[in-house]
Amino acid sequence: MPSLTWPGKHHADPVPAPLIQESILYPNGRGYPARFVSSEENVGGYPVRSTENKNGDVQGYPVDFMQSQPKDRPVDRLILGENLEVMAALLPEYEGRINLIYADPPFFTNRKYSARIGRGEDSRKPESWKLAEGYHDAWPDLDSYLQFLYERLERMYCLLAPNGTLYLHLDWHADAYARLLLDEFFGEDHLLNEIIWTYHGPSPIRRAFNRKHDTILVYVKSEDYTFNADKVREPYNPNTVITFKSSRKAGFGKVPDLDRGKVPEDWWYFPVVARLHNERTGYPTQKPEALLERIILASSNSGDIVADFFCGSGTTPFIAAQTGRQFIACDETFRAVHTTRGRLVNSGSAPFSLERSKSQPWKIDSAQASTFNIKLSSSSIQLGDSENVDYWEVDPDWDGNLFKSVAQAQRHARSGVIPQEIKIKTGHTICVRLVTINGEQYQIVL
Repeated sequence: MPSLTWPGKHHADPVPAPLIQESILYPNGRGYPARFVSSEENVGGYPVRSTENKNGDVQGYPVDFMQSQPKDRPVDRLILGENLEVMAALLPEYEGRINLIYADPPFFTNRKYSARIGRGEDSRKPESWKLAEGYHDAWPDLDSYLQFLYERLERMYCLLAPNGTLYLHLDWHADAYARLLLDEFFGEDHLLNEIIWTYHGPSPIRRAFNRKHDTILVYVKSEDYTFNADKVREPYNPNTVITFKSSRKAGFGKVPDLDRGKVPEDWWYFPVVARLHNERTGYPTQKPEALLERIILASSNSGDIVADFFCGSGTTPFIAAQTGRQFIACDETFRAVHTTRGRLVNSGSAPFSLERSKSQPWKIDSAQASTFNIKLSSSSIQLGDSENVDYWEVDPDWDGNLFKSVAQAQRHARSGVIPQEIKIKTGHTICVRLVTINGEQYQIVL
């Protein structure tokens, strides 16, 4: 079998990053003790997803898995850290256990991407946008990029379950190289699909055809992989329906089940997020929810573990939470983790753990209530000065150690409005954490 080589190619043996748990988030109080907020039935301290979602999946965590978790750590995990070190740290617990990995790494574009941090801005006037650093996709050369990708694909292969599936999302810059790397780990006969995601949009290209597609390479570990065809069926084209209903000879004698619909082909059209106003987070190269929903429904089951180690804007864990899957999400930039956290608290997610690698900076400055004009009543907390606040959350019974976020509020991406009151019952000591538009973190103990 052909193999790809480059100067310095080697198997990595990364040092595992010690992971520090910063907080537990209970979106809208879900799963927190009822003496502070109304909560649903708990198992092992956290709620079991036991209702059917819009796709008919029964959402539920296996009780034995729940009980095997550390006492103060939910099964869902959002981690700030360099993903190679994080994956090495996860390996003892998760080797051969992750059912689906979606990987959306840098594409080798050699560009630096900015994130939009302004809220309520006019999307048609980019010259007025307020921007911050997003992430870098810049490399000394192709060799260094390939080594970067190779080391991480190797760890993902080890974490993937025997019936697991890996989706690697790239574009024309490096997808051909990546296929050879994946052949090396999985075997060339374990390529399940080469999916083409097509989309529209403006382009400055004048001396070639506009590049308007990405490539998603889908590899499986064994023949016993998960593929839920009926979960991703879509209606036939109206012209196809008319043709088959008008003539018994259409389709060379093959009559499809028109009511059931069809399994999509390996080319998908989904609009880019720039055209989906209700999904925009401002994070660069954000992927559409419909794209990840199709991947997750097709290649995992309710209660499975879905991982994304380049989580960016958080579309993968967001959809995993909505469809009853467990998730592990990781990124090395605070902006990505902050964006993902904000989406998860609005997703109806079960409690999740916010963690970071020990080497990752995590600065939270102490502040006084007067700094943000915070006022407390018996049933709510008011934020008086919210001009620069992007997100705030409350632990109503602060123990001085692990922050338990029971109520959260964030600035709306389109309207620019942030709720200035959180209704919550309080305990002996209250702790409020805030994140500004520029990414500074503050903590106020009341």
